[in-house]
Amino acid sequence: MLYDLLLKGGTLVDPAQQLHAVQDVAFTDGKVAAVGADLSADQARQTLDVAGHVVAPGLIDLHVHVYWGVSHFGVEPDPTCIARGVTTVVDAGSAGADTFPGFRKFIIDVSDTRILAQLNISSQGMLTQEIGEFEIPEYADVDKACRMIEQHRDLILGVKVRLTRNSIVSERSGMLPLHRAREAADAAGLPIMVHPQDAWCDSLDDVLAVMKQGDILTHCFHGMKCGVLDEAGQVRPAVHEAVERGVLFDVGHGAGSFSWEVAETALSAGLAPHTISSDLHVYNLHGPVYDLVNVASKFLHLGMDLDDALAKVTSVPAQVIGMPDEIGTLAVGAWGDAVVLDVRQGQFQLADSGGEIRTGTQRLEPLVVVKGGRVYRQY
Repeated sequence: MLYDLLLKGGTLVDPAQQLHAVQDVAFTDGKVAAVGADLSADQARQTLDVAGHVVAPGLIDLHVHVYWGVSHFGVEPDPTCIARGVTTVVDAGSAGADTFPGFRKFIIDVSDTRILAQLNISSQGMLTQEIGEFEIPEYADVDKACRMIEQHRDLILGVKVRLTRNSIVSERSGMLPLHRAREAADAAGLPIMVHPQDAWCDSLDDVLAVMKQGDILTHCFHGMKCGVLDEAGQVRPAVHEAVERGVLFDVGHGAGSFSWEVAETALSAGLAPHTISSDLHVYNLHGPVYDLVNVASKFLHLGMDLDDALAKVTSVPAQVIGMPDEIGTLAVGAWGDAVVLDVRQGQFQLADSGGEIRTGTQRLEPLVVVKGGRVYRQY
């Protein structure tokens, strides 16, 4: 047999190749072997008829929390990520230098979901609600972070810092964690990912002033202090300037970090997110996030077309990760990760982080998940 698996008759949407057409996709030895019209089912050990559905690269979520059993935020990765079409995720700072080895051994190395990571500049990571990552400034340990990055260069993509006052950052720690994250990232030659809301500063301008090309501002449509809008409800000039110099804006929906009003205002002013991510964790798994496809469905409601929304969960995050030829595409030779999606029509209640409801008319739903060229889950 030429192929291990053939997905036949589906509409291939692969933004990396600018493809949106009825095409068959075949897999051999864990990789994409062929893409074309009317590939022979006689040459495949297993053929799935996916006519009428969208075939897309395995989805990529740039912001999750999957250090289950250690971080209070953690969810189990496989039932919540790969089982829902997300074959690659980036854990956004659940682990710091003191806790990363356990994260690798007990979660990353034994999960079917491909897990990469942003290392928290707080050495303890995100352990508990009762003690913030920066209750004391000493938790922001540059030397420890750099040593851990060097030991795990294959997994660590950057340095994460959360800046919310009081609950995460004590007053005496102030903005020090941001600058320590910058120092560690620069020393390692990596970007930072910043959670900015309600930081110990006057506005988001102070945070963006520290950010460079390739850095990621997550939670970009939150509705709290230190957001993308100014007091008059307009996108801050510093935000447009940051986009121009290459700072990446990521959704990071979360339990408290996505506002319909902010998103609508920002999009109407031309501020679109570079990437759509979920910030999936135990406090939003059962709403309002649920999974990445639900978050992407919200952007369909906001007027984003399907190809653009899928690009922001496939090809663009693949570029951010630095793996555009391996993941986020179904080009021949790419790793064999795919998802078959049903684009359902109807009336769907979509909630933001504040409980405000919009009624959408489209919802994405995974039907088949392929990992490494084999069917992982079929609904």
